[in-house]
Amino acid sequence: MTLALRSGAGALALAFVCTISSSAQTPQYPNYPSETPAQFTQPTAILDYERRDVMIPMRDGVKLHTVILLPKSLVEAHGAKHAGILITRTPYDATSLTSHEASTHLGPILEGYDNAEEVIVEDGYIRVIQDIRGKYGSEGDYVMNRPVHGPQNPTPVDEATDTYDTIDWLIKNVPENNGKVGILGISYNGFLPLMALYHPHPALKVSIPMNPMVDGWMGDDWFHNGAFREQNMPYVLQQEATRGNTVKWPTQYFDDYETYIKPVSAGELGKEQGLEQVGFWKKILDHPSYDAFWSDQAVDKVLADYYKTAPMIPTMLVASLWDAEDIYGPTAVYKAIKPLDKNGDIHIVYGPWVHGGEIGDGSTLGALHFNSDTGLYFRQHILRPFLAKYLMDTSPPGVDTTNIPTAWAFQTGTNHWEKLSAWPSGCPSGCAPTPTPLYLTASSGLSFSAPASGSDFDAYISDPAKPVPYRRRPAQPMGYDYPLTWPEWLADDQREQSGRPDVLSYTSEVLKEPVQISGQPVAHLIASTSGTDSDWVVKLIDVYPDEVAEQANMGGYQLMISADIFRGRYRESFAVPHAISSNTPLEYKFNLPPANHVFLPGHRIMVQVQSSWFPLYDRNPQTFVPNIFWAKPADYQKAEQRIWHAPGHESFVELPLVKQ
Repeated sequence: MTLALRSGAGALALAFVCTISSSAQTPQYPNYPSETPAQFTQPTAILDYERRDVMIPMRDGVKLHTVILLPKSLVEAHGAKHAGILITRTPYDATSLTSHEASTHLGPILEGYDNAEEVIVEDGYIRVIQDIRGKYGSEGDYVMNRPVHGPQNPTPVDEATDTYDTIDWLIKNVPENNGKVGILGISYNGFLPLMALYHPHPALKVSIPMNPMVDGWMGDDWFHNGAFREQNMPYVLQQEATRGNTVKWPTQYFDDYETYIKPVSAGELGKEQGLEQVGFWKKILDHPSYDAFWSDQAVDKVLADYYKTAPMIPTMLVASLWDAEDIYGPTAVYKAIKPLDKNGDIHIVYGPWVHGGEIGDGSTLGALHFNSDTGLYFRQHILRPFLAKYLMDTSPPGVDTTNIPTAWAFQTGTNHWEKLSAWPSGCPSGCAPTPTPLYLTASSGLSFSAPASGSDFDAYISDPAKPVPYRRRPAQPMGYDYPLTWPEWLADDQREQSGRPDVLSYTSEVLKEPVQISGQPVAHLIASTSGTDSDWVVKLIDVYPDEVAEQANMGGYQLMISADIFRGRYRESFAVPHAISSNTPLEYKFNLPPANHVFLPGHRIMVQVQSSWFPLYDRNPQTFVPNIFWAKPADYQKAEQRIWHAPGHESFVELPLVKQ
């Protein structure tokens, strides 16, 4: 009986379960319709601009996603051809760059990277932003800084042909244009206006490369004089792992110093992060020296060769004096092509900015105050008339397009703009600076007189296990989003470094007269190492008075004016590395970035020398190995470094001195 009852209860329970299961598989509720439409069409009547998203075909059939923005006034003029086209080509998402704000007005949606919206909107240009091939909405394959057709690019297409084909399509398919096209951009977007100059379309009338990537090995994004900029590894991963930059660099530490020192070498860190899956990282690993891979695609060399026979397009190169990414490029291009300029078409601008700072508020840079908005000045008084001269049929009221100098340079220290007839120049009429040695001397001194006596050298121990931080720890990742201050690091106070035993500091007496420099300082080190490889960092610094009444936090500030690194294995040849002869004084000569500065009375000049700048640059093991990317833990050795300043072994920084 009991068993029967239990069996019956089990059967009832099973039937109940089956009923519930059957009920769950067959919904008993009516289908509630979605409130989201299959496709939303945004009304355009309230907008003061018209947006056209198009796919522009290239000569090989690949189509590039392009956003065209026109002021409504142009559209309502029924195709009257009176507006110039201003293009930016980008690997950074044309849609997001044209959707900065949800606004009915053109200005707010353009605010931000590459968009000097005050000029673009007020002067009524047709604004075009295009995804380059292989990125975001565009078809095709992505190649980092795709070289021009030639030894490093066997295909018939490159960024020059893509720009040509884009301009050709726009001229024929945007009826509101006046037949004049300009191109501008910053950084990678600045590299692309340089590519547009190579076999350009006839409608291209002006190019504005701002902070452009030019030579990734000599002094821009990937190396400086052979020293690898390993903090750019996250950029390589994000840029190449996916079409839409969706893969991010995972971090283990808040302090980048720890992130980069734990795996020993950059090659091992790349393995940990899966970087060997992306093509450009493999190329970096395979080409640590300045071989044909780098020199064939260096834009300054490409353009210098092309302009030997080709006519020039009016070009304004824009450089930032504290550019932490591409401080080399603008000057390199200017030096390469200006001697070929027969008609005064090539111009350059030097401003007191970080990378891309010319399109933002240029009133300050870190602790520095410039007493004016230098970015706004650039956009209104330099960029605006230059664009108007070549793209507008009639200049805007009050804009003078006739008085455009060869160079505009902001003079730091005195904080004012100069119009110059030549660069480098010490005065508006073009007087040339005089190369003048500033010697390192005994007792940590600096002098314009060569050393005659005293100790022969100063020494320090460089330990790869404890590299010199390039800025106060915790080291920030490269980035521009608040609260990151990484872009400002070249203007950091250098007192933190000058107090270390592995950094030598040489300081002048207090200046009684101003010392003006205009151009590129050149480091001439006589140095020796107990190792067989070494890095050398030289920094030219303005030391402020101990107290500064108008800005107390600048008291004793050590401001870098110009600084760079040199990897010793390339002393004899950039293409073929050589071991350094141990304990032998050798000359290391390398250019420092350009400066246009006045060391004021009451200030002092300082030169700092060290052997690491970590983790922005990878550590030199100080033992010669074939490829530093694969240096092993045992290769990293302490070394005694000597900086010589004896007669016959003078170390100095050659200043482009302007005689007072």
